[in-house]
Amino acid sequence: MNAFAGSLERSNSYIGRSVLRPNAKRLLEGKGRYVTDLVLPRMLHAAFVRSPYAHGRILSVDRSDATALAGVRAVFTGADLAAICAPWVGTLDHFKNMKSPPQLPLPLDKVMWSGQSVVLIVADSRAIAEDAAELVRIDIEELAAQADSVEAMSAEAISRDLGSNICFATKLDSGGVDAAFEAADTIVERSFVFGRHTAVTLEPRAIVADYDASENRLTAHHGTQTPYQFQDVYSRHFGIPESNVRVIAPDVGGSFGMKLHVYHEEMAVVGASILLGRPVKYVADRLESFVSDIHARDHRVTARLAVGEGGRITGMDVDDVTAIGPFSSYPRTSAVEGNQVVRLIGAPYDFSSYRANLSVVFQNKVQTSQYRAVGHPIACAVTECMIDAAARELGLDPFEMRARNLIPDDSYPRTSPTGYQFEKLSHEACLARMRAMMNYDGLRREQAQLRKRGILRGIGIALFVEITNPSPAFYGVGGARISAQDGAIVKLTPSGEVHCSISVTEQGQGTETIIGQIVADQLGVDHAKVRVMTGDTDSTPHGGATWACRGAGIGGETALQAARKLKANLLAVAALILQARPAELDIRADWIVEAATGQQRISLAEVARVAFFRSDTLPPGTQAQLSVVHHYAPQGHPFAFTNGAQGSLVEVDAETGFVKILKHWVVEDCGRIINPLLVDEQIRGGVVQGLGAAFFEECLYNSEGQFTNGSLADYLVPMVCEMPDIEIAHVETPTEDTELGAKGVGEAGTAAASAAAMNAVNDALADHGAMLTQVPMTPARILKALGKI
Repeated sequence: MNAFAGSLERSNSYIGRSVLRPNAKRLLEGKGRYVTDLVLPRMLHAAFVRSPYAHGRILSVDRSDATALAGVRAVFTGADLAAICAPWVGTLDHFKNMKSPPQLPLPLDKVMWSGQSVVLIVADSRAIAEDAAELVRIDIEELAAQADSVEAMSAEAISRDLGSNICFATKLDSGGVDAAFEAADTIVERSFVFGRHTAVTLEPRAIVADYDASENRLTAHHGTQTPYQFQDVYSRHFGIPESNVRVIAPDVGGSFGMKLHVYHEEMAVVGASILLGRPVKYVADRLESFVSDIHARDHRVTARLAVGEGGRITGMDVDDVTAIGPFSSYPRTSAVEGNQVVRLIGAPYDFSSYRANLSVVFQNKVQTSQYRAVGHPIACAVTECMIDAAARELGLDPFEMRARNLIPDDSYPRTSPTGYQFEKLSHEACLARMRAMMNYDGLRREQAQLRKRGILRGIGIALFVEITNPSPAFYGVGGARISAQDGAIVKLTPSGEVHCSISVTEQGQGTETIIGQIVADQLGVDHAKVRVMTGDTDSTPHGGATWACRGAGIGGETALQAARKLKANLLAVAALILQARPAELDIRADWIVEAATGQQRISLAEVARVAFFRSDTLPPGTQAQLSVVHHYAPQGHPFAFTNGAQGSLVEVDAETGFVKILKHWVVEDCGRIINPLLVDEQIRGGVVQGLGAAFFEECLYNSEGQFTNGSLADYLVPMVCEMPDIEIAHVETPTEDTELGAKGVGEAGTAAASAAAMNAVNDALADHGAMLTQVPMTPARILKALGKI
């Protein structure tokens, strides 16, 4: 049993309790402090001139008219910034033979996608900068664009130095695949297309770069998930000592992975501040975001499934072509999503013969990279739609097909055919809970009755496995300076309150709340007396920050261990004051108490008063340590895998192709639950993003590489009126790699929502002989599948 389990039985435990966010009222009252709100003395504003072509050679740039405009302070080209910024390359050493062109803030001789920044204007206001951008004349020789990922694989390299458009390729083969297909009773084969989409965060990307030449010091107020990553990037690429670079991430209005990456605009703005010696602010507008924020999910997958006697899966064979734009993103690369797709396909199921081929391909579109549930929705959709297709061919119920093939809950630990090490998962428990929660048999009876009236309802389910709590084996092994550890400073103030500075960050998911709960729980103090501070490299210890669902599992474990250290110190000081032994004492409700009886002896505030102001009353040689610094890096398994199941109920109008999403269910196992309210919030938000991919969101391009729906007038996002009730239940299987036992949850909702929805739509259309294998499932695509257009 996890060592932490006993503390859950305490009546005053904050672990497992729904605690409201301490910052919620401030944010709801419009008192948020975002980069967009920031105004600094002498601050200038940036705007960019962007390429109208997806691929072209820069022949000349005439900036004379723009420079002459009143209020314009500078007009920078690629050469200006290249003089002070070292190029970056988005590769990782452990991705063998991976390649990508070097990148600079602005291009020197070629444009590589439509909307790429080419010239930077810095002016007294954003309006003046935008006016000046209209005066810049750029002569570009248009070149043929590679828009189709499959065609790009064999086409002329868009970066000739690389020799081809293959960024990265890998093959997995556990053995026995050909034999499995030769012996199969049933073979199912399908091709899938997953449309590009992007994050559409509430707050766009934003930065204020403030360089002080007198101290060679850079302060970057940056809407980012990872302040320490960018401290390192700005230091190394602009040649500033790391200790002289401060990155502050104030309130951040959503990220979903999109704000992890190094963007050309942010690097250009930092360079402009260095060259001008003044603060420079840039906030992407919505139109810019569509052509500069990373995209995700541009995959074409062909899969084959071998099924033997009794409906048992015996093998899978998969080919994934992942399109990533003209560069691999830095420093996390654009290969991780495809890599996780081919390694997670088939994860819930008990078979050993697996083969996969992955091709990561350059093209002339916006870069793609990591976005919420990296690779999970593709892996889940391919797996679960193949399982449903096999069940349909065999005449088996979808629940029965899965029950026959799931990895048994009592068979862990085990290693997947792709090499992932699973500590303990709960597929059987989640599937059983899902069936009961959905009232599955009742839904099937209702579905049959409605079909007689011509109403097409569909029921879909999907199981998933999610990667969380990444260890140093994730990025560090590849040479990326991305930390897997976190740090915390926990201290008792002279007034008896508790401050916690921690390296995990807050983008709206409730990080500050859960860290405060863990610290309060371990110290035995009121949660309201714990203040949590994040997002400033000058005031928080170094760490990995928040990504890949690591906030609770790694950041929370860091906070727990730090709080335990402080508690031991506090009990030692209290024991000296009370002339008792530390083991006889405990802290409960802000008081030092007798551990056996709970009798109050002395308040924490009084302990703090004595330690800070009357240390002369303590025994000679006593040095009260009321602040502790603690770092923690995960050990044991390379990842903490979570799992769960999702169900979807839809109604399809066969005349219009429109889908009404009636209900969605989630059963999720994220290990120890810290705050049920926040966990459910994260799951619901993730489901909405997953359903957005399933039915609405897609970045559309024409054959010339032009983005054709790059605005919120044309790019559809899910709205409240389209979303169903989302019912959530939990199974708890704590990881034993930590005392806390928590895994991640932020990506779980997104991981399987589109797979469950696709299975539901296909279930509704089964009697019509139609099947969807492309998302989003738009009305036009549904009508096409039905043969009506």
